[in-house]
Amino acid sequence: MRVRHAIASVLCALFTAPALVPSIAADQGIFERMTTREVTVPAGTQLPIILDTGVASNTSRVEQPVRAHLSRDVRLDNSVVIPAGSELYGNVTAVRRPGKVKGRSYVAMRFTTLVPRGSSERYSVDTGRVARTGRATKKKDAMKIGIPAAGGAAIGALVGGKKGALIGAGAGGGGGTAVVLSTRGEDVGIGRGAALTLRLATPVAMRVRK
Repeated sequence: MRVRHAIASVLCALFTAPALVPSIAADQGIFERMTTREVTVPAGTQLPIILDTGVASNTSRVEQPVRAHLSRDVRLDNSVVIPAGSELYGNVTAVRRPGKVKGRSYVAMRFTTLVPRGSSERYSVDTGRVARTGRATKKKDAMKIGIPAAGGAAIGALVGGKKGALIGAGAGGGGGTAVVLSTRGEDVGIGRGAALTLRLATPVAMRVRK
């Protein structure tokens, strides 16, 4: 008799246990709704961040993951909707090395995911593109060409007068051009720890603690 009762208890537990799973899930859903509220963070909201992953035109590659965190709370109607320390994730979207003759360096990234601090929720966001373009080096290149040309002209004048000056200038200028052609322009980057301000391009609906 006792054996039959024990078997019946085990079978009862096996058949009723799956029914508890939806019940627990439903209870968790009710608790979530009771303790949080849904808010919509509007487009244009500024997100002050600290970059955790540095990027540069000479070291980064397209699709490389990047990460940052909020440096201070984001508030809406005097309530914190995105706490400081929340994380943002994204990717490098474009990289260009500077050319030897022309072309400025360039690097760009975009953040697409927001994970609020203390939450496991992940929200899709559009913060627009963060990009940097290297400085033009035309003036510096002109100096590299001009200075050797001037030096060549001076030497040519000493050797052969006016005609020698013209020949010397051409020879000196050729040397300067060789330097420019063999040297790339300046690379550009945004270092780890840089403070940036992102701006939401589209609204984000999210749940926050009451």
